[in-house]
Parts: sequence; C-alpha cells; structure tokens
Amino acid sequence: MRWWDIAPVLELEHDLFPEDAWSAGMFWSELAHARGPRATRRYVVAETADGRLAGYAGLAAAGDLADVQTIAAARDQWGTGLGARLLTELLRAATAFECAEVLLEVRVDNTRAQKLYERFGFEPIGFRRGYYQPGNVDALVMRLTDPAQARTESSESNG
Repeated sequence: MRWWDIAPVLELEHDLFPEDAWSAGMFWSELAHARGPRATRRYVVAETADGRLAGYAGLAAAGDLADVQTIAAARDQWGTGLGARLLTELLRAATAFECAEVLLEVRVDNTRAQKLYERFGFEPIGFRRGYYQPGNVDALVMRLTDPAQARTESSESNG
C-alpha cells in the first residue's frame, strides 16, 4: 500500500466497516512505519484486472509478535479466495519479520472471517469486551503460532 491507495482504501473501509472505520490519519500513521530498514509494518492492496481496489490488509510487528491490523475484501470479492491470499501475504511478512506468533482481533459476529482464520490455524484465546466502538461489539482474540508453517499448510489445503 502506498499513499495514493489511501483514498480508495477509505472508500472500501467505510463501506465494509461503517461504524468503526479507520481514518485517513490512521492509515497514514501505519504507512509511516512500512518503509525503510526499520519498517515494522506491511500493508498490501489487491486490485481487479481493471485496476479497481479489491481488498487490502496490514500487519504490525514488534519483536517476535505480529498483529493483523486490518484485512478486508470488497463484497464482490467474497468467496473468491482473496481474503486467504491477503492473509497469506501477511503471514509471509510475519515470517520475514521473524515473528513466532501472530495475533488478531475479529468481531464476534464476523463468522466468515473467523472461519478463514481457523483454516490458517488461528485459535481463539480470549475476548476483548466492547473492543469495536461505537457499536460496543466484542472482539474474539485469536493466535497463530509459527506463521511460516501455517502459511504452508493453508496453501496446500487450498490448492
């Protein structure tokens, strides 16, 4: 993801997450840590053949722990495997950052995403009550150990 991707990413962000969408400033802040020798973030975008934004994802790394910050696929991309491809790219980044574990939070009512994460080997480890605001929706916290191994297993099972 580069600065010129922020406007289309925000459009998709507001479509998919109207109550708790990230701001432009949040994306700018994340991208500030995504370049150079001391980068601790990896943000990617996916486009359709005609150049339209299809999805995006981001990961933050600190020491041996990575956190999936965001992952989203446009509604017309649901069921195409885009979410799995984006997550695979984040796990590659976690491996490159030499992270032993990857954490994420997912809305408790987002079963589609939870199933994706489970396919990759993420396991539930707890809840964060009222995490998603202003809707006061709980988050399920999930953890993946050994992201390099999980990525390999997932790609083998998805053909």
